[in-house]
Amino acid sequence: MITLFSTLAVDAQPVLGIDSILAVIAHDHPSLRSSDALARSLDEGAKGAHSWEAPQVSTGWWMTPYDPSLWKRQGNGSPGIGQYMVSAEQMFPNRRRQDAEEGYLRGMSAVERAKKGATVNELNAAARRAYYQWVAAEHRMGVLDEDAKLLDFMIKDAELRYKNNLGKIGAYYKAKAAQGKLEDRRISLENESEQARIVLNTLMNRDKSTAFIVDTAVVILDGTAPVLDSTGMMERRSDIRAVTESIRLAGLERSAEKAKLRPEFGLRYDHMFGFGGTPMEYTLMATVRLPMLSWSSRATKANVESLKWKAASLENDRQAMVNEAEGAAYGLQRALVAKRRQIKVLDEQVLPALRKNFQTLQLAYEQNTEELFSVYDAWATLDATQLEYWDDVEQALLMQTELKKVLEVK
Repeated sequence: MITLFSTLAVDAQPVLGIDSILAVIAHDHPSLRSSDALARSLDEGAKGAHSWEAPQVSTGWWMTPYDPSLWKRQGNGSPGIGQYMVSAEQMFPNRRRQDAEEGYLRGMSAVERAKKGATVNELNAAARRAYYQWVAAEHRMGVLDEDAKLLDFMIKDAELRYKNNLGKIGAYYKAKAAQGKLEDRRISLENESEQARIVLNTLMNRDKSTAFIVDTAVVILDGTAPVLDSTGMMERRSDIRAVTESIRLAGLERSAEKAKLRPEFGLRYDHMFGFGGTPMEYTLMATVRLPMLSWSSRATKANVESLKWKAASLENDRQAMVNEAEGAAYGLQRALVAKRRQIKVLDEQVLPALRKNFQTLQLAYEQNTEELFSVYDAWATLDATQLEYWDDVEQALLMQTELKKVLEVK
């Protein structure tokens, strides 16, 4: 592994590392809180799956004549006609149907929790991208600080030599122009840092103007982390797990639909108070619903068939996601290995040689054996290569971020 450090002067502001930022995002981001609340809502809803239908109670006159005189006992001794009835009815739910509905409702919360994991992965990747772009910008500004000092030396020395007729003025103007370009670069880099800070504050759900600085130490992985197989990828990736849970949910919903075809039983009790000596009577009847009959089951059977094909579609989607993730992981690993080798060559071979060349020409210039043009060209080459080095570092860190996203590394 390659560890890169920079000693940059900073104001007294809190320093946040990437792990601290990710921890704040996990705790405070509104989308994640929303996912938790929705999953809790679905779990609470599942608790009502085993409830019974409300009992039905009714009361009123039963088979009572409109003529009130017939309600009383008749003169011939026959009882009155009419009754007052109190009735109660209760349907008993099918336990298997309730179990299937509860499983379906709890399956919905499992899908939501898997989706939350995918959201966390996306937010972490966005935070890492902004963080590493800020880090690279800070290191580039460190290069510009060194460049400013060197250009200031070259300009002042060229002015002094020109006044004393000891040197030419041409390289002086090149150095002055380069000084202006440095300021232009600095403005651009400061804007990059500011934009990254705004992105990170937004992800942490806090005031966008909150000041802080990032830890500029970076670590580039060697890119040889093993790529997971199809099974491992399905277990690790939250978005793929969400599809897996959706497939399971389609199966649970299908089971719940099939359970609707099961009969349900009920009981009805009627009690009648007779008028004019009519004895009290009752009715006790069992009832049954028959949803499996052909004319009442068409919609349910159509839903069952629809859910079977929905599960098949989700299965193909999951396989496509796994295939894409595996390909992306392999490609990113190879690219990261190559980029790391490029960085190593620049760090260990090219930059030391260019620094030595610049120092040699600078010393020769101070001893009046070299022209300022040569010193300037050596500096320009060194400067461009240093910035190229940090471009490569930034690219490697972004590749590393994308690889962590693909493999869902926390």
